[in-house]
Formats: sequence, structure tokens, C-alpha cells
Amino acid sequence: MKILYLHQYFNTPNMSGGTRSYEMARRLVAIGHEVNMVTSWRTGHNKKDWFETKEAGITVHWLPVHYSNHLSYSERIRAFFDFAIKSSLKAATLEADIIFATSTPLTIALPAVYASRKKKIPMVFEVRDLWPEMPIAMGALKNNVLRYAARELEKWAYRNSDAVVALSPGMKAGIVSAGFPSKCISVIPNSSDNAEFAYNASSAKSFRNSRHWLGDKPMLCYAGTFGKVNGVGYAVSLAKALRDRNSDIRILLVGDGAERNLVIQEAKEAGVFEYNLFFETEMPKKRMPDMFSAATMSSSFFIDLPEMQSNSSNKFFDALASGKPVLINYGGWMHDLVSSNNCGLAMWRKPMDAVAAELDRVLHDPAWLCKAGQASRQLAEKYFDRDTLAAQLEQVLMAVIDGNSEYAEEFALGIYC
Repeated sequence: MKILYLHQYFNTPNMSGGTRSYEMARRLVAIGHEVNMVTSWRTGHNKKDWFETKEAGITVHWLPVHYSNHLSYSERIRAFFDFAIKSSLKAATLEADIIFATSTPLTIALPAVYASRKKKIPMVFEVRDLWPEMPIAMGALKNNVLRYAARELEKWAYRNSDAVVALSPGMKAGIVSAGFPSKCISVIPNSSDNAEFAYNASSAKSFRNSRHWLGDKPMLCYAGTFGKVNGVGYAVSLAKALRDRNSDIRILLVGDGAERNLVIQEAKEAGVFEYNLFFETEMPKKRMPDMFSAATMSSSFFIDLPEMQSNSSNKFFDALASGKPVLINYGGWMHDLVSSNNCGLAMWRKPMDAVAAELDRVLHDPAWLCKAGQASRQLAEKYFDRDTLAAQLEQVLMAVIDGNSEYAEEFALGIYC
């Protein structure tokens, strides 16, 4: 297959952020397929126009378009459409048998559909978040006209897709409710890189030794975006409750985003900044396994919105791969996974004092940590191994090329029990 892969926010392991598209694409290349990735270069490059690199056999076409989590909603929307317009023209010039476009943002559908029609080849659309439900719930789309336009864009993207890949069962349900046939939807969630994130004692020791505040103390880590939807301020409240219990647990927050400075200020006001709550800047994905090896438990935070419960958080699957228990503070399918597999703490809507008490108990219980960590790793290997899920994606793409989109659901049902 010659695959034209569209992802506005593609990352390599040398960059911070999720690497789903890189990991999927490099496996497709290794199998023998040709992949052209069309994406944006977000920071620090003196080029003004398209440039090309080779990444693990993937031909990557980069367009400089400034973007960061610090931008306002209106600035982000401008970046979305800037890329959509210019990538439409680029995509139409590249040879391909199939278009595979992954959101967010939803505007990636514009170049995907344009290239699909221009080249008369099929298109598969991947849904990473339920747009426009999420920006509407977050207050990013307040104007009724914009909301209507966003919903119409969503329906238009589905109508022009031969198959859809959803990143969670809840996302699949949302797509079906928009009128797309269930039989043409595969559920392929974010994945566990089980080889890369396997526990490494030497890396764990080095990570801990380089941080004077850590030593042998229990550590809860968070690695991800400091955005409004992430609600990382939860960690401040948790650190305060742990301090009040005289717990020796340390919390490490790694990442960047619009609310990072706000969370730091809240930590200072609460008296936990660099007492039991520590901050580090975002790090390349290839360095993340060291932190997970050193951690006692990982975490995934989101604000309590129904629309967030179908998310497919990278950090959750990294925790599973590393064989560490995971703490989550939101409901939904991942909450159910943690509860039913006993691989961490599912703390949705639990009082903070209760969360701190339970966390303090389990992080000082070696038997619990061992058992929960083993459960995490087993879950990663059984359902979410990246090699297995990449093979499912290949099946979907090949079926669509062969005109068999109606078999997409059979390749990946999204049942994890």
C-alpha cells in the first residue's frame, strides 16, 4: 500500500508529546508499505515552506505553522485552517492508494476529503477526541453558528469516509450516534509500547539519584499537558492532603501548557511547591521510560466532564506498559478498566482526603504495588500492545482498499474483558 497519512501534530520520539502516528506509521513501513506523513512543524525552524525528512522510513512532509497549548482558542483555530488549506494542496500532489487522516483537530478532514476526491482514492478517518462535543463543553465554541458549522463538518467528515477508527468504545458510540454505520468502525485505542517502557532498574536508579528531593521515597508522576481540560490543579490539592497526613510521598508533574504557571502558583500558595510537589519541563518521548521506571505509581488527570470519559490518554497506556499502577480521577472506560483489573486507584469523585489516605496506604504496601503493577503489565500485553494494534490498523486499511469497509468493525471490536 501507498498510504497518505495526515496528522497535523505528528511527533517523533525526539519530541515531546504522543507518538501514536509515528509508532503506527513506522510499523506499516516495516511491514513493507510506503507512508507519506503530512504534518506541521510547530516551533523553531528557519524554513518558511514545506520541507521533508525521513523518520524510521516514513517520508515526513513538514509545514511550519506555529502552535502551542499557550495559544488562545481563536489563535488555535487560525492555525487549524492555515494548515488545512496548505496541506490540501500538498496532499493532492503525493502518490497514494489510500488517505488516512487523524484528528484532532477536526479540520484535518478538509485536506483529507479534498485529496481523496482529487485522487479518487478511499479515505479512513481516525477520531482521537469527540469533536465538536469537547470544545463546546469546554466553552471554546460559544457561538451558535460556529457550533452548527463544527457539527456539520463532523458529519461531512464521516460521510466522506469509507471507514472510521475510534480510539475508545465511547468514541465509537458517539460516531454511531452521528449516523455512521457501526460495521465500518474499528476501535483501536492508544497503545502500550511494551518493549520501550519495560522496567529498567538502572534507569530508575539514575533518575532518582539525580533528584535530591526524591531518594527512596514513593513517587506519583504525571506526564502530559497542563491544559484546562487536564485539571492538573488536582495534584496541588492531593499534595496538600498528603502533607497534612505527614506522608513522605512525592509528586512529580512533567509537561507544559497554558495552565502550568497557574498550577505552580497554586502550589506555592498551598505551601507544597518543592516540598512534596515538584515540576519539570516537558521531555522527549524517548526519555519518558526512565521516569516511569523510577515512579512508584503513575497518574492521569482530567476535569470531570462527561465528554472526557471516552478519552484515550497516552499516559494511561504508558503506565500500563511500564508495569506501574495508575491513579485516575475521572469516570469512563478507563476507570472501569482500572477497577475491574485491580491495576491502580480509580478515584472518580472521591473526596480528596479519602484519595490521599488510600494513596498513602497503597504506596507503602509492597505486596499491593507488586500485584497492581503486574496487573497493569498484563493488561498492556493482553489488549493494548502496539504491534497488535498496528496490525489491526493495517487490516482496516487493506480492507478499505479492497472495497470491504463493512468488515472494519470485526478487526477491532473494542471489548476489553
